[in-house]
Amino acid sequence: MREHRPRDMSPIELGFTPQRAVPWLNPGLLVATGIRTVLSDLFGAYLDKREMQAVLGSDRFDHTGATELWLDYTADVGDGFDATYSIASLLARPVLEVGDADGAALELPRGEVLVLGGDQVYPTASGTAYGNRWKGPYRAALPVRTSRTPTLYALPGNHDWYDGLTAFLRLFAQGDCAGGWQTRQQRSYFALALPHRWWLYAVDTQLDVYIDKPQLRYFQAAAADLRPGDRVILCLSRPTWVISQQDPQAYDSADYFLRTVVEPTGARVPIMLTGDAHHYARYAGDGPDGRGRQLVTCGGGGAYLVGTAHLPDRIAVPPPTTLTRRASEPQHYELVGTYPTPAHSRRLGWSVFTRLPWRNPGFLVLLGLMQTLLMFAMRTAHGRLLNGPIVIAVTAVVAGTVLFAVVQALQRGRLRHWVAALLHAVPHVALGVVGTAVWSSLPLAQLPNPWSILLAFAVYGPVVALLDCWIVGIYLVTASRFQVNVNELYAGLGIEDHKSFLRMHIDADGSLTIYPVAVDRVGRRWRADPGAPPEAPWVVTDEPIHPRLAEAPIIV
Repeated sequence: MREHRPRDMSPIELGFTPQRAVPWLNPGLLVATGIRTVLSDLFGAYLDKREMQAVLGSDRFDHTGATELWLDYTADVGDGFDATYSIASLLARPVLEVGDADGAALELPRGEVLVLGGDQVYPTASGTAYGNRWKGPYRAALPVRTSRTPTLYALPGNHDWYDGLTAFLRLFAQGDCAGGWQTRQQRSYFALALPHRWWLYAVDTQLDVYIDKPQLRYFQAAAADLRPGDRVILCLSRPTWVISQQDPQAYDSADYFLRTVVEPTGARVPIMLTGDAHHYARYAGDGPDGRGRQLVTCGGGGAYLVGTAHLPDRIAVPPPTTLTRRASEPQHYELVGTYPTPAHSRRLGWSVFTRLPWRNPGFLVLLGLMQTLLMFAMRTAHGRLLNGPIVIAVTAVVAGTVLFAVVQALQRGRLRHWVAALLHAVPHVALGVVGTAVWSSLPLAQLPNPWSILLAFAVYGPVVALLDCWIVGIYLVTASRFQVNVNELYAGLGIEDHKSFLRMHIDADGSLTIYPVAVDRVGRRWRADPGAPPEAPWVVTDEPIHPRLAEAPIIV
């Protein structure tokens, strides 16, 4: 019997509902995400399922059967269909043709192993969300399992953890297939044996609490096979080498793992990989022996772009300010590769004035409602500044601007977040004062009620909402220069283009080459392809996607 192939793009044919990119600054989502972040910080350790995974299988997975191996890595994949499926379709191609800096074409075979580096679903984890935002698109890109299709492993990110890892373990840890992608892991972490004494360790360091005992025992057992000179690719959940420059304790878990699990064996960790930050960035270290470690962030698998302009040019890892007494000796690293470039990132940031209102209509409605109510409060005050409605309205404005940055302030304890939030309130209140004066001078405001009220919501509200949205845009662009609300700036932009992933090759001589693949523009016009062979993608585009290298191949 012929394998089912969708005849059109309807959910009933596809078996899932293609999703729009998440509008991250819409009010309901802002509140819900903030609550989940706070709850995760307060109660995450009590809901940690890693301790319970001790009863699950403890296999290490062998991929040493050939003299060479192609391996793919992507992260932050589970957002809107256009970006997620664009990357999935490139990963699924048997051979990927990419252009290098000189315009020459390279042919890169598909990875025999695909590693997902975290955040396979947004904004929160559930079976339905995974089906629509990850499993459905990836199955459509590679519908049928064959002897040549990849094995898939997944490391959870913070969004996978928002339900306590329940849906993640059901999807990735039961040996099921997602179309042609075969899962094998039984825990939220895993160890892979690769050719020529290469290894890949994916450590679940989520929640920033500790590395649990069952996980440590798992990797200690895996490390028993390490020998001096072996090389380990270490995958983590977050780019803690960058985060630690602001939060010195962020790198402690990774450093502890290196010191206690890997280094006693004599093996080296020449590469550390992570997602979480939605861009490509590579730090290179000199190293005491001339063989510096590469610290690579590649979270461009589908989520909104986060620029690279805020990244420090030079970092020390672990930071000298860490309080850990037995921390490793700090090593210095230089930022040597980014996608997009810092200059391009700054240019993209200025598009906030058009993209913020267009991508987040609910946020625009909230601003219009807030400013209209503030105007009503000021008009009815009759010159009394301590009038009850004014106090309530101004307090609501200040509280809203503080909440915009309070999560970062609570997490990192930085005074500048509070200062920025309070200063941000001033232009919003000033707009209310000026807007009230202008509206009160217009004939429309002199009409009897309910007409003046209706016209205020119909005319004043939309205009002042756009002006207030531009104030937010000015704040976000300015604050991002001081490392405040950087993520919120790019979340508001919601840029789906500028995606990236890694294709890696362990050669017959044991060398590892990393090809950082960049996609400047994702696909947007899709159609079903019902007449294609069973193993061909269900969905294709008439606008070709052009992958290229973000930088020259990195040879380890």
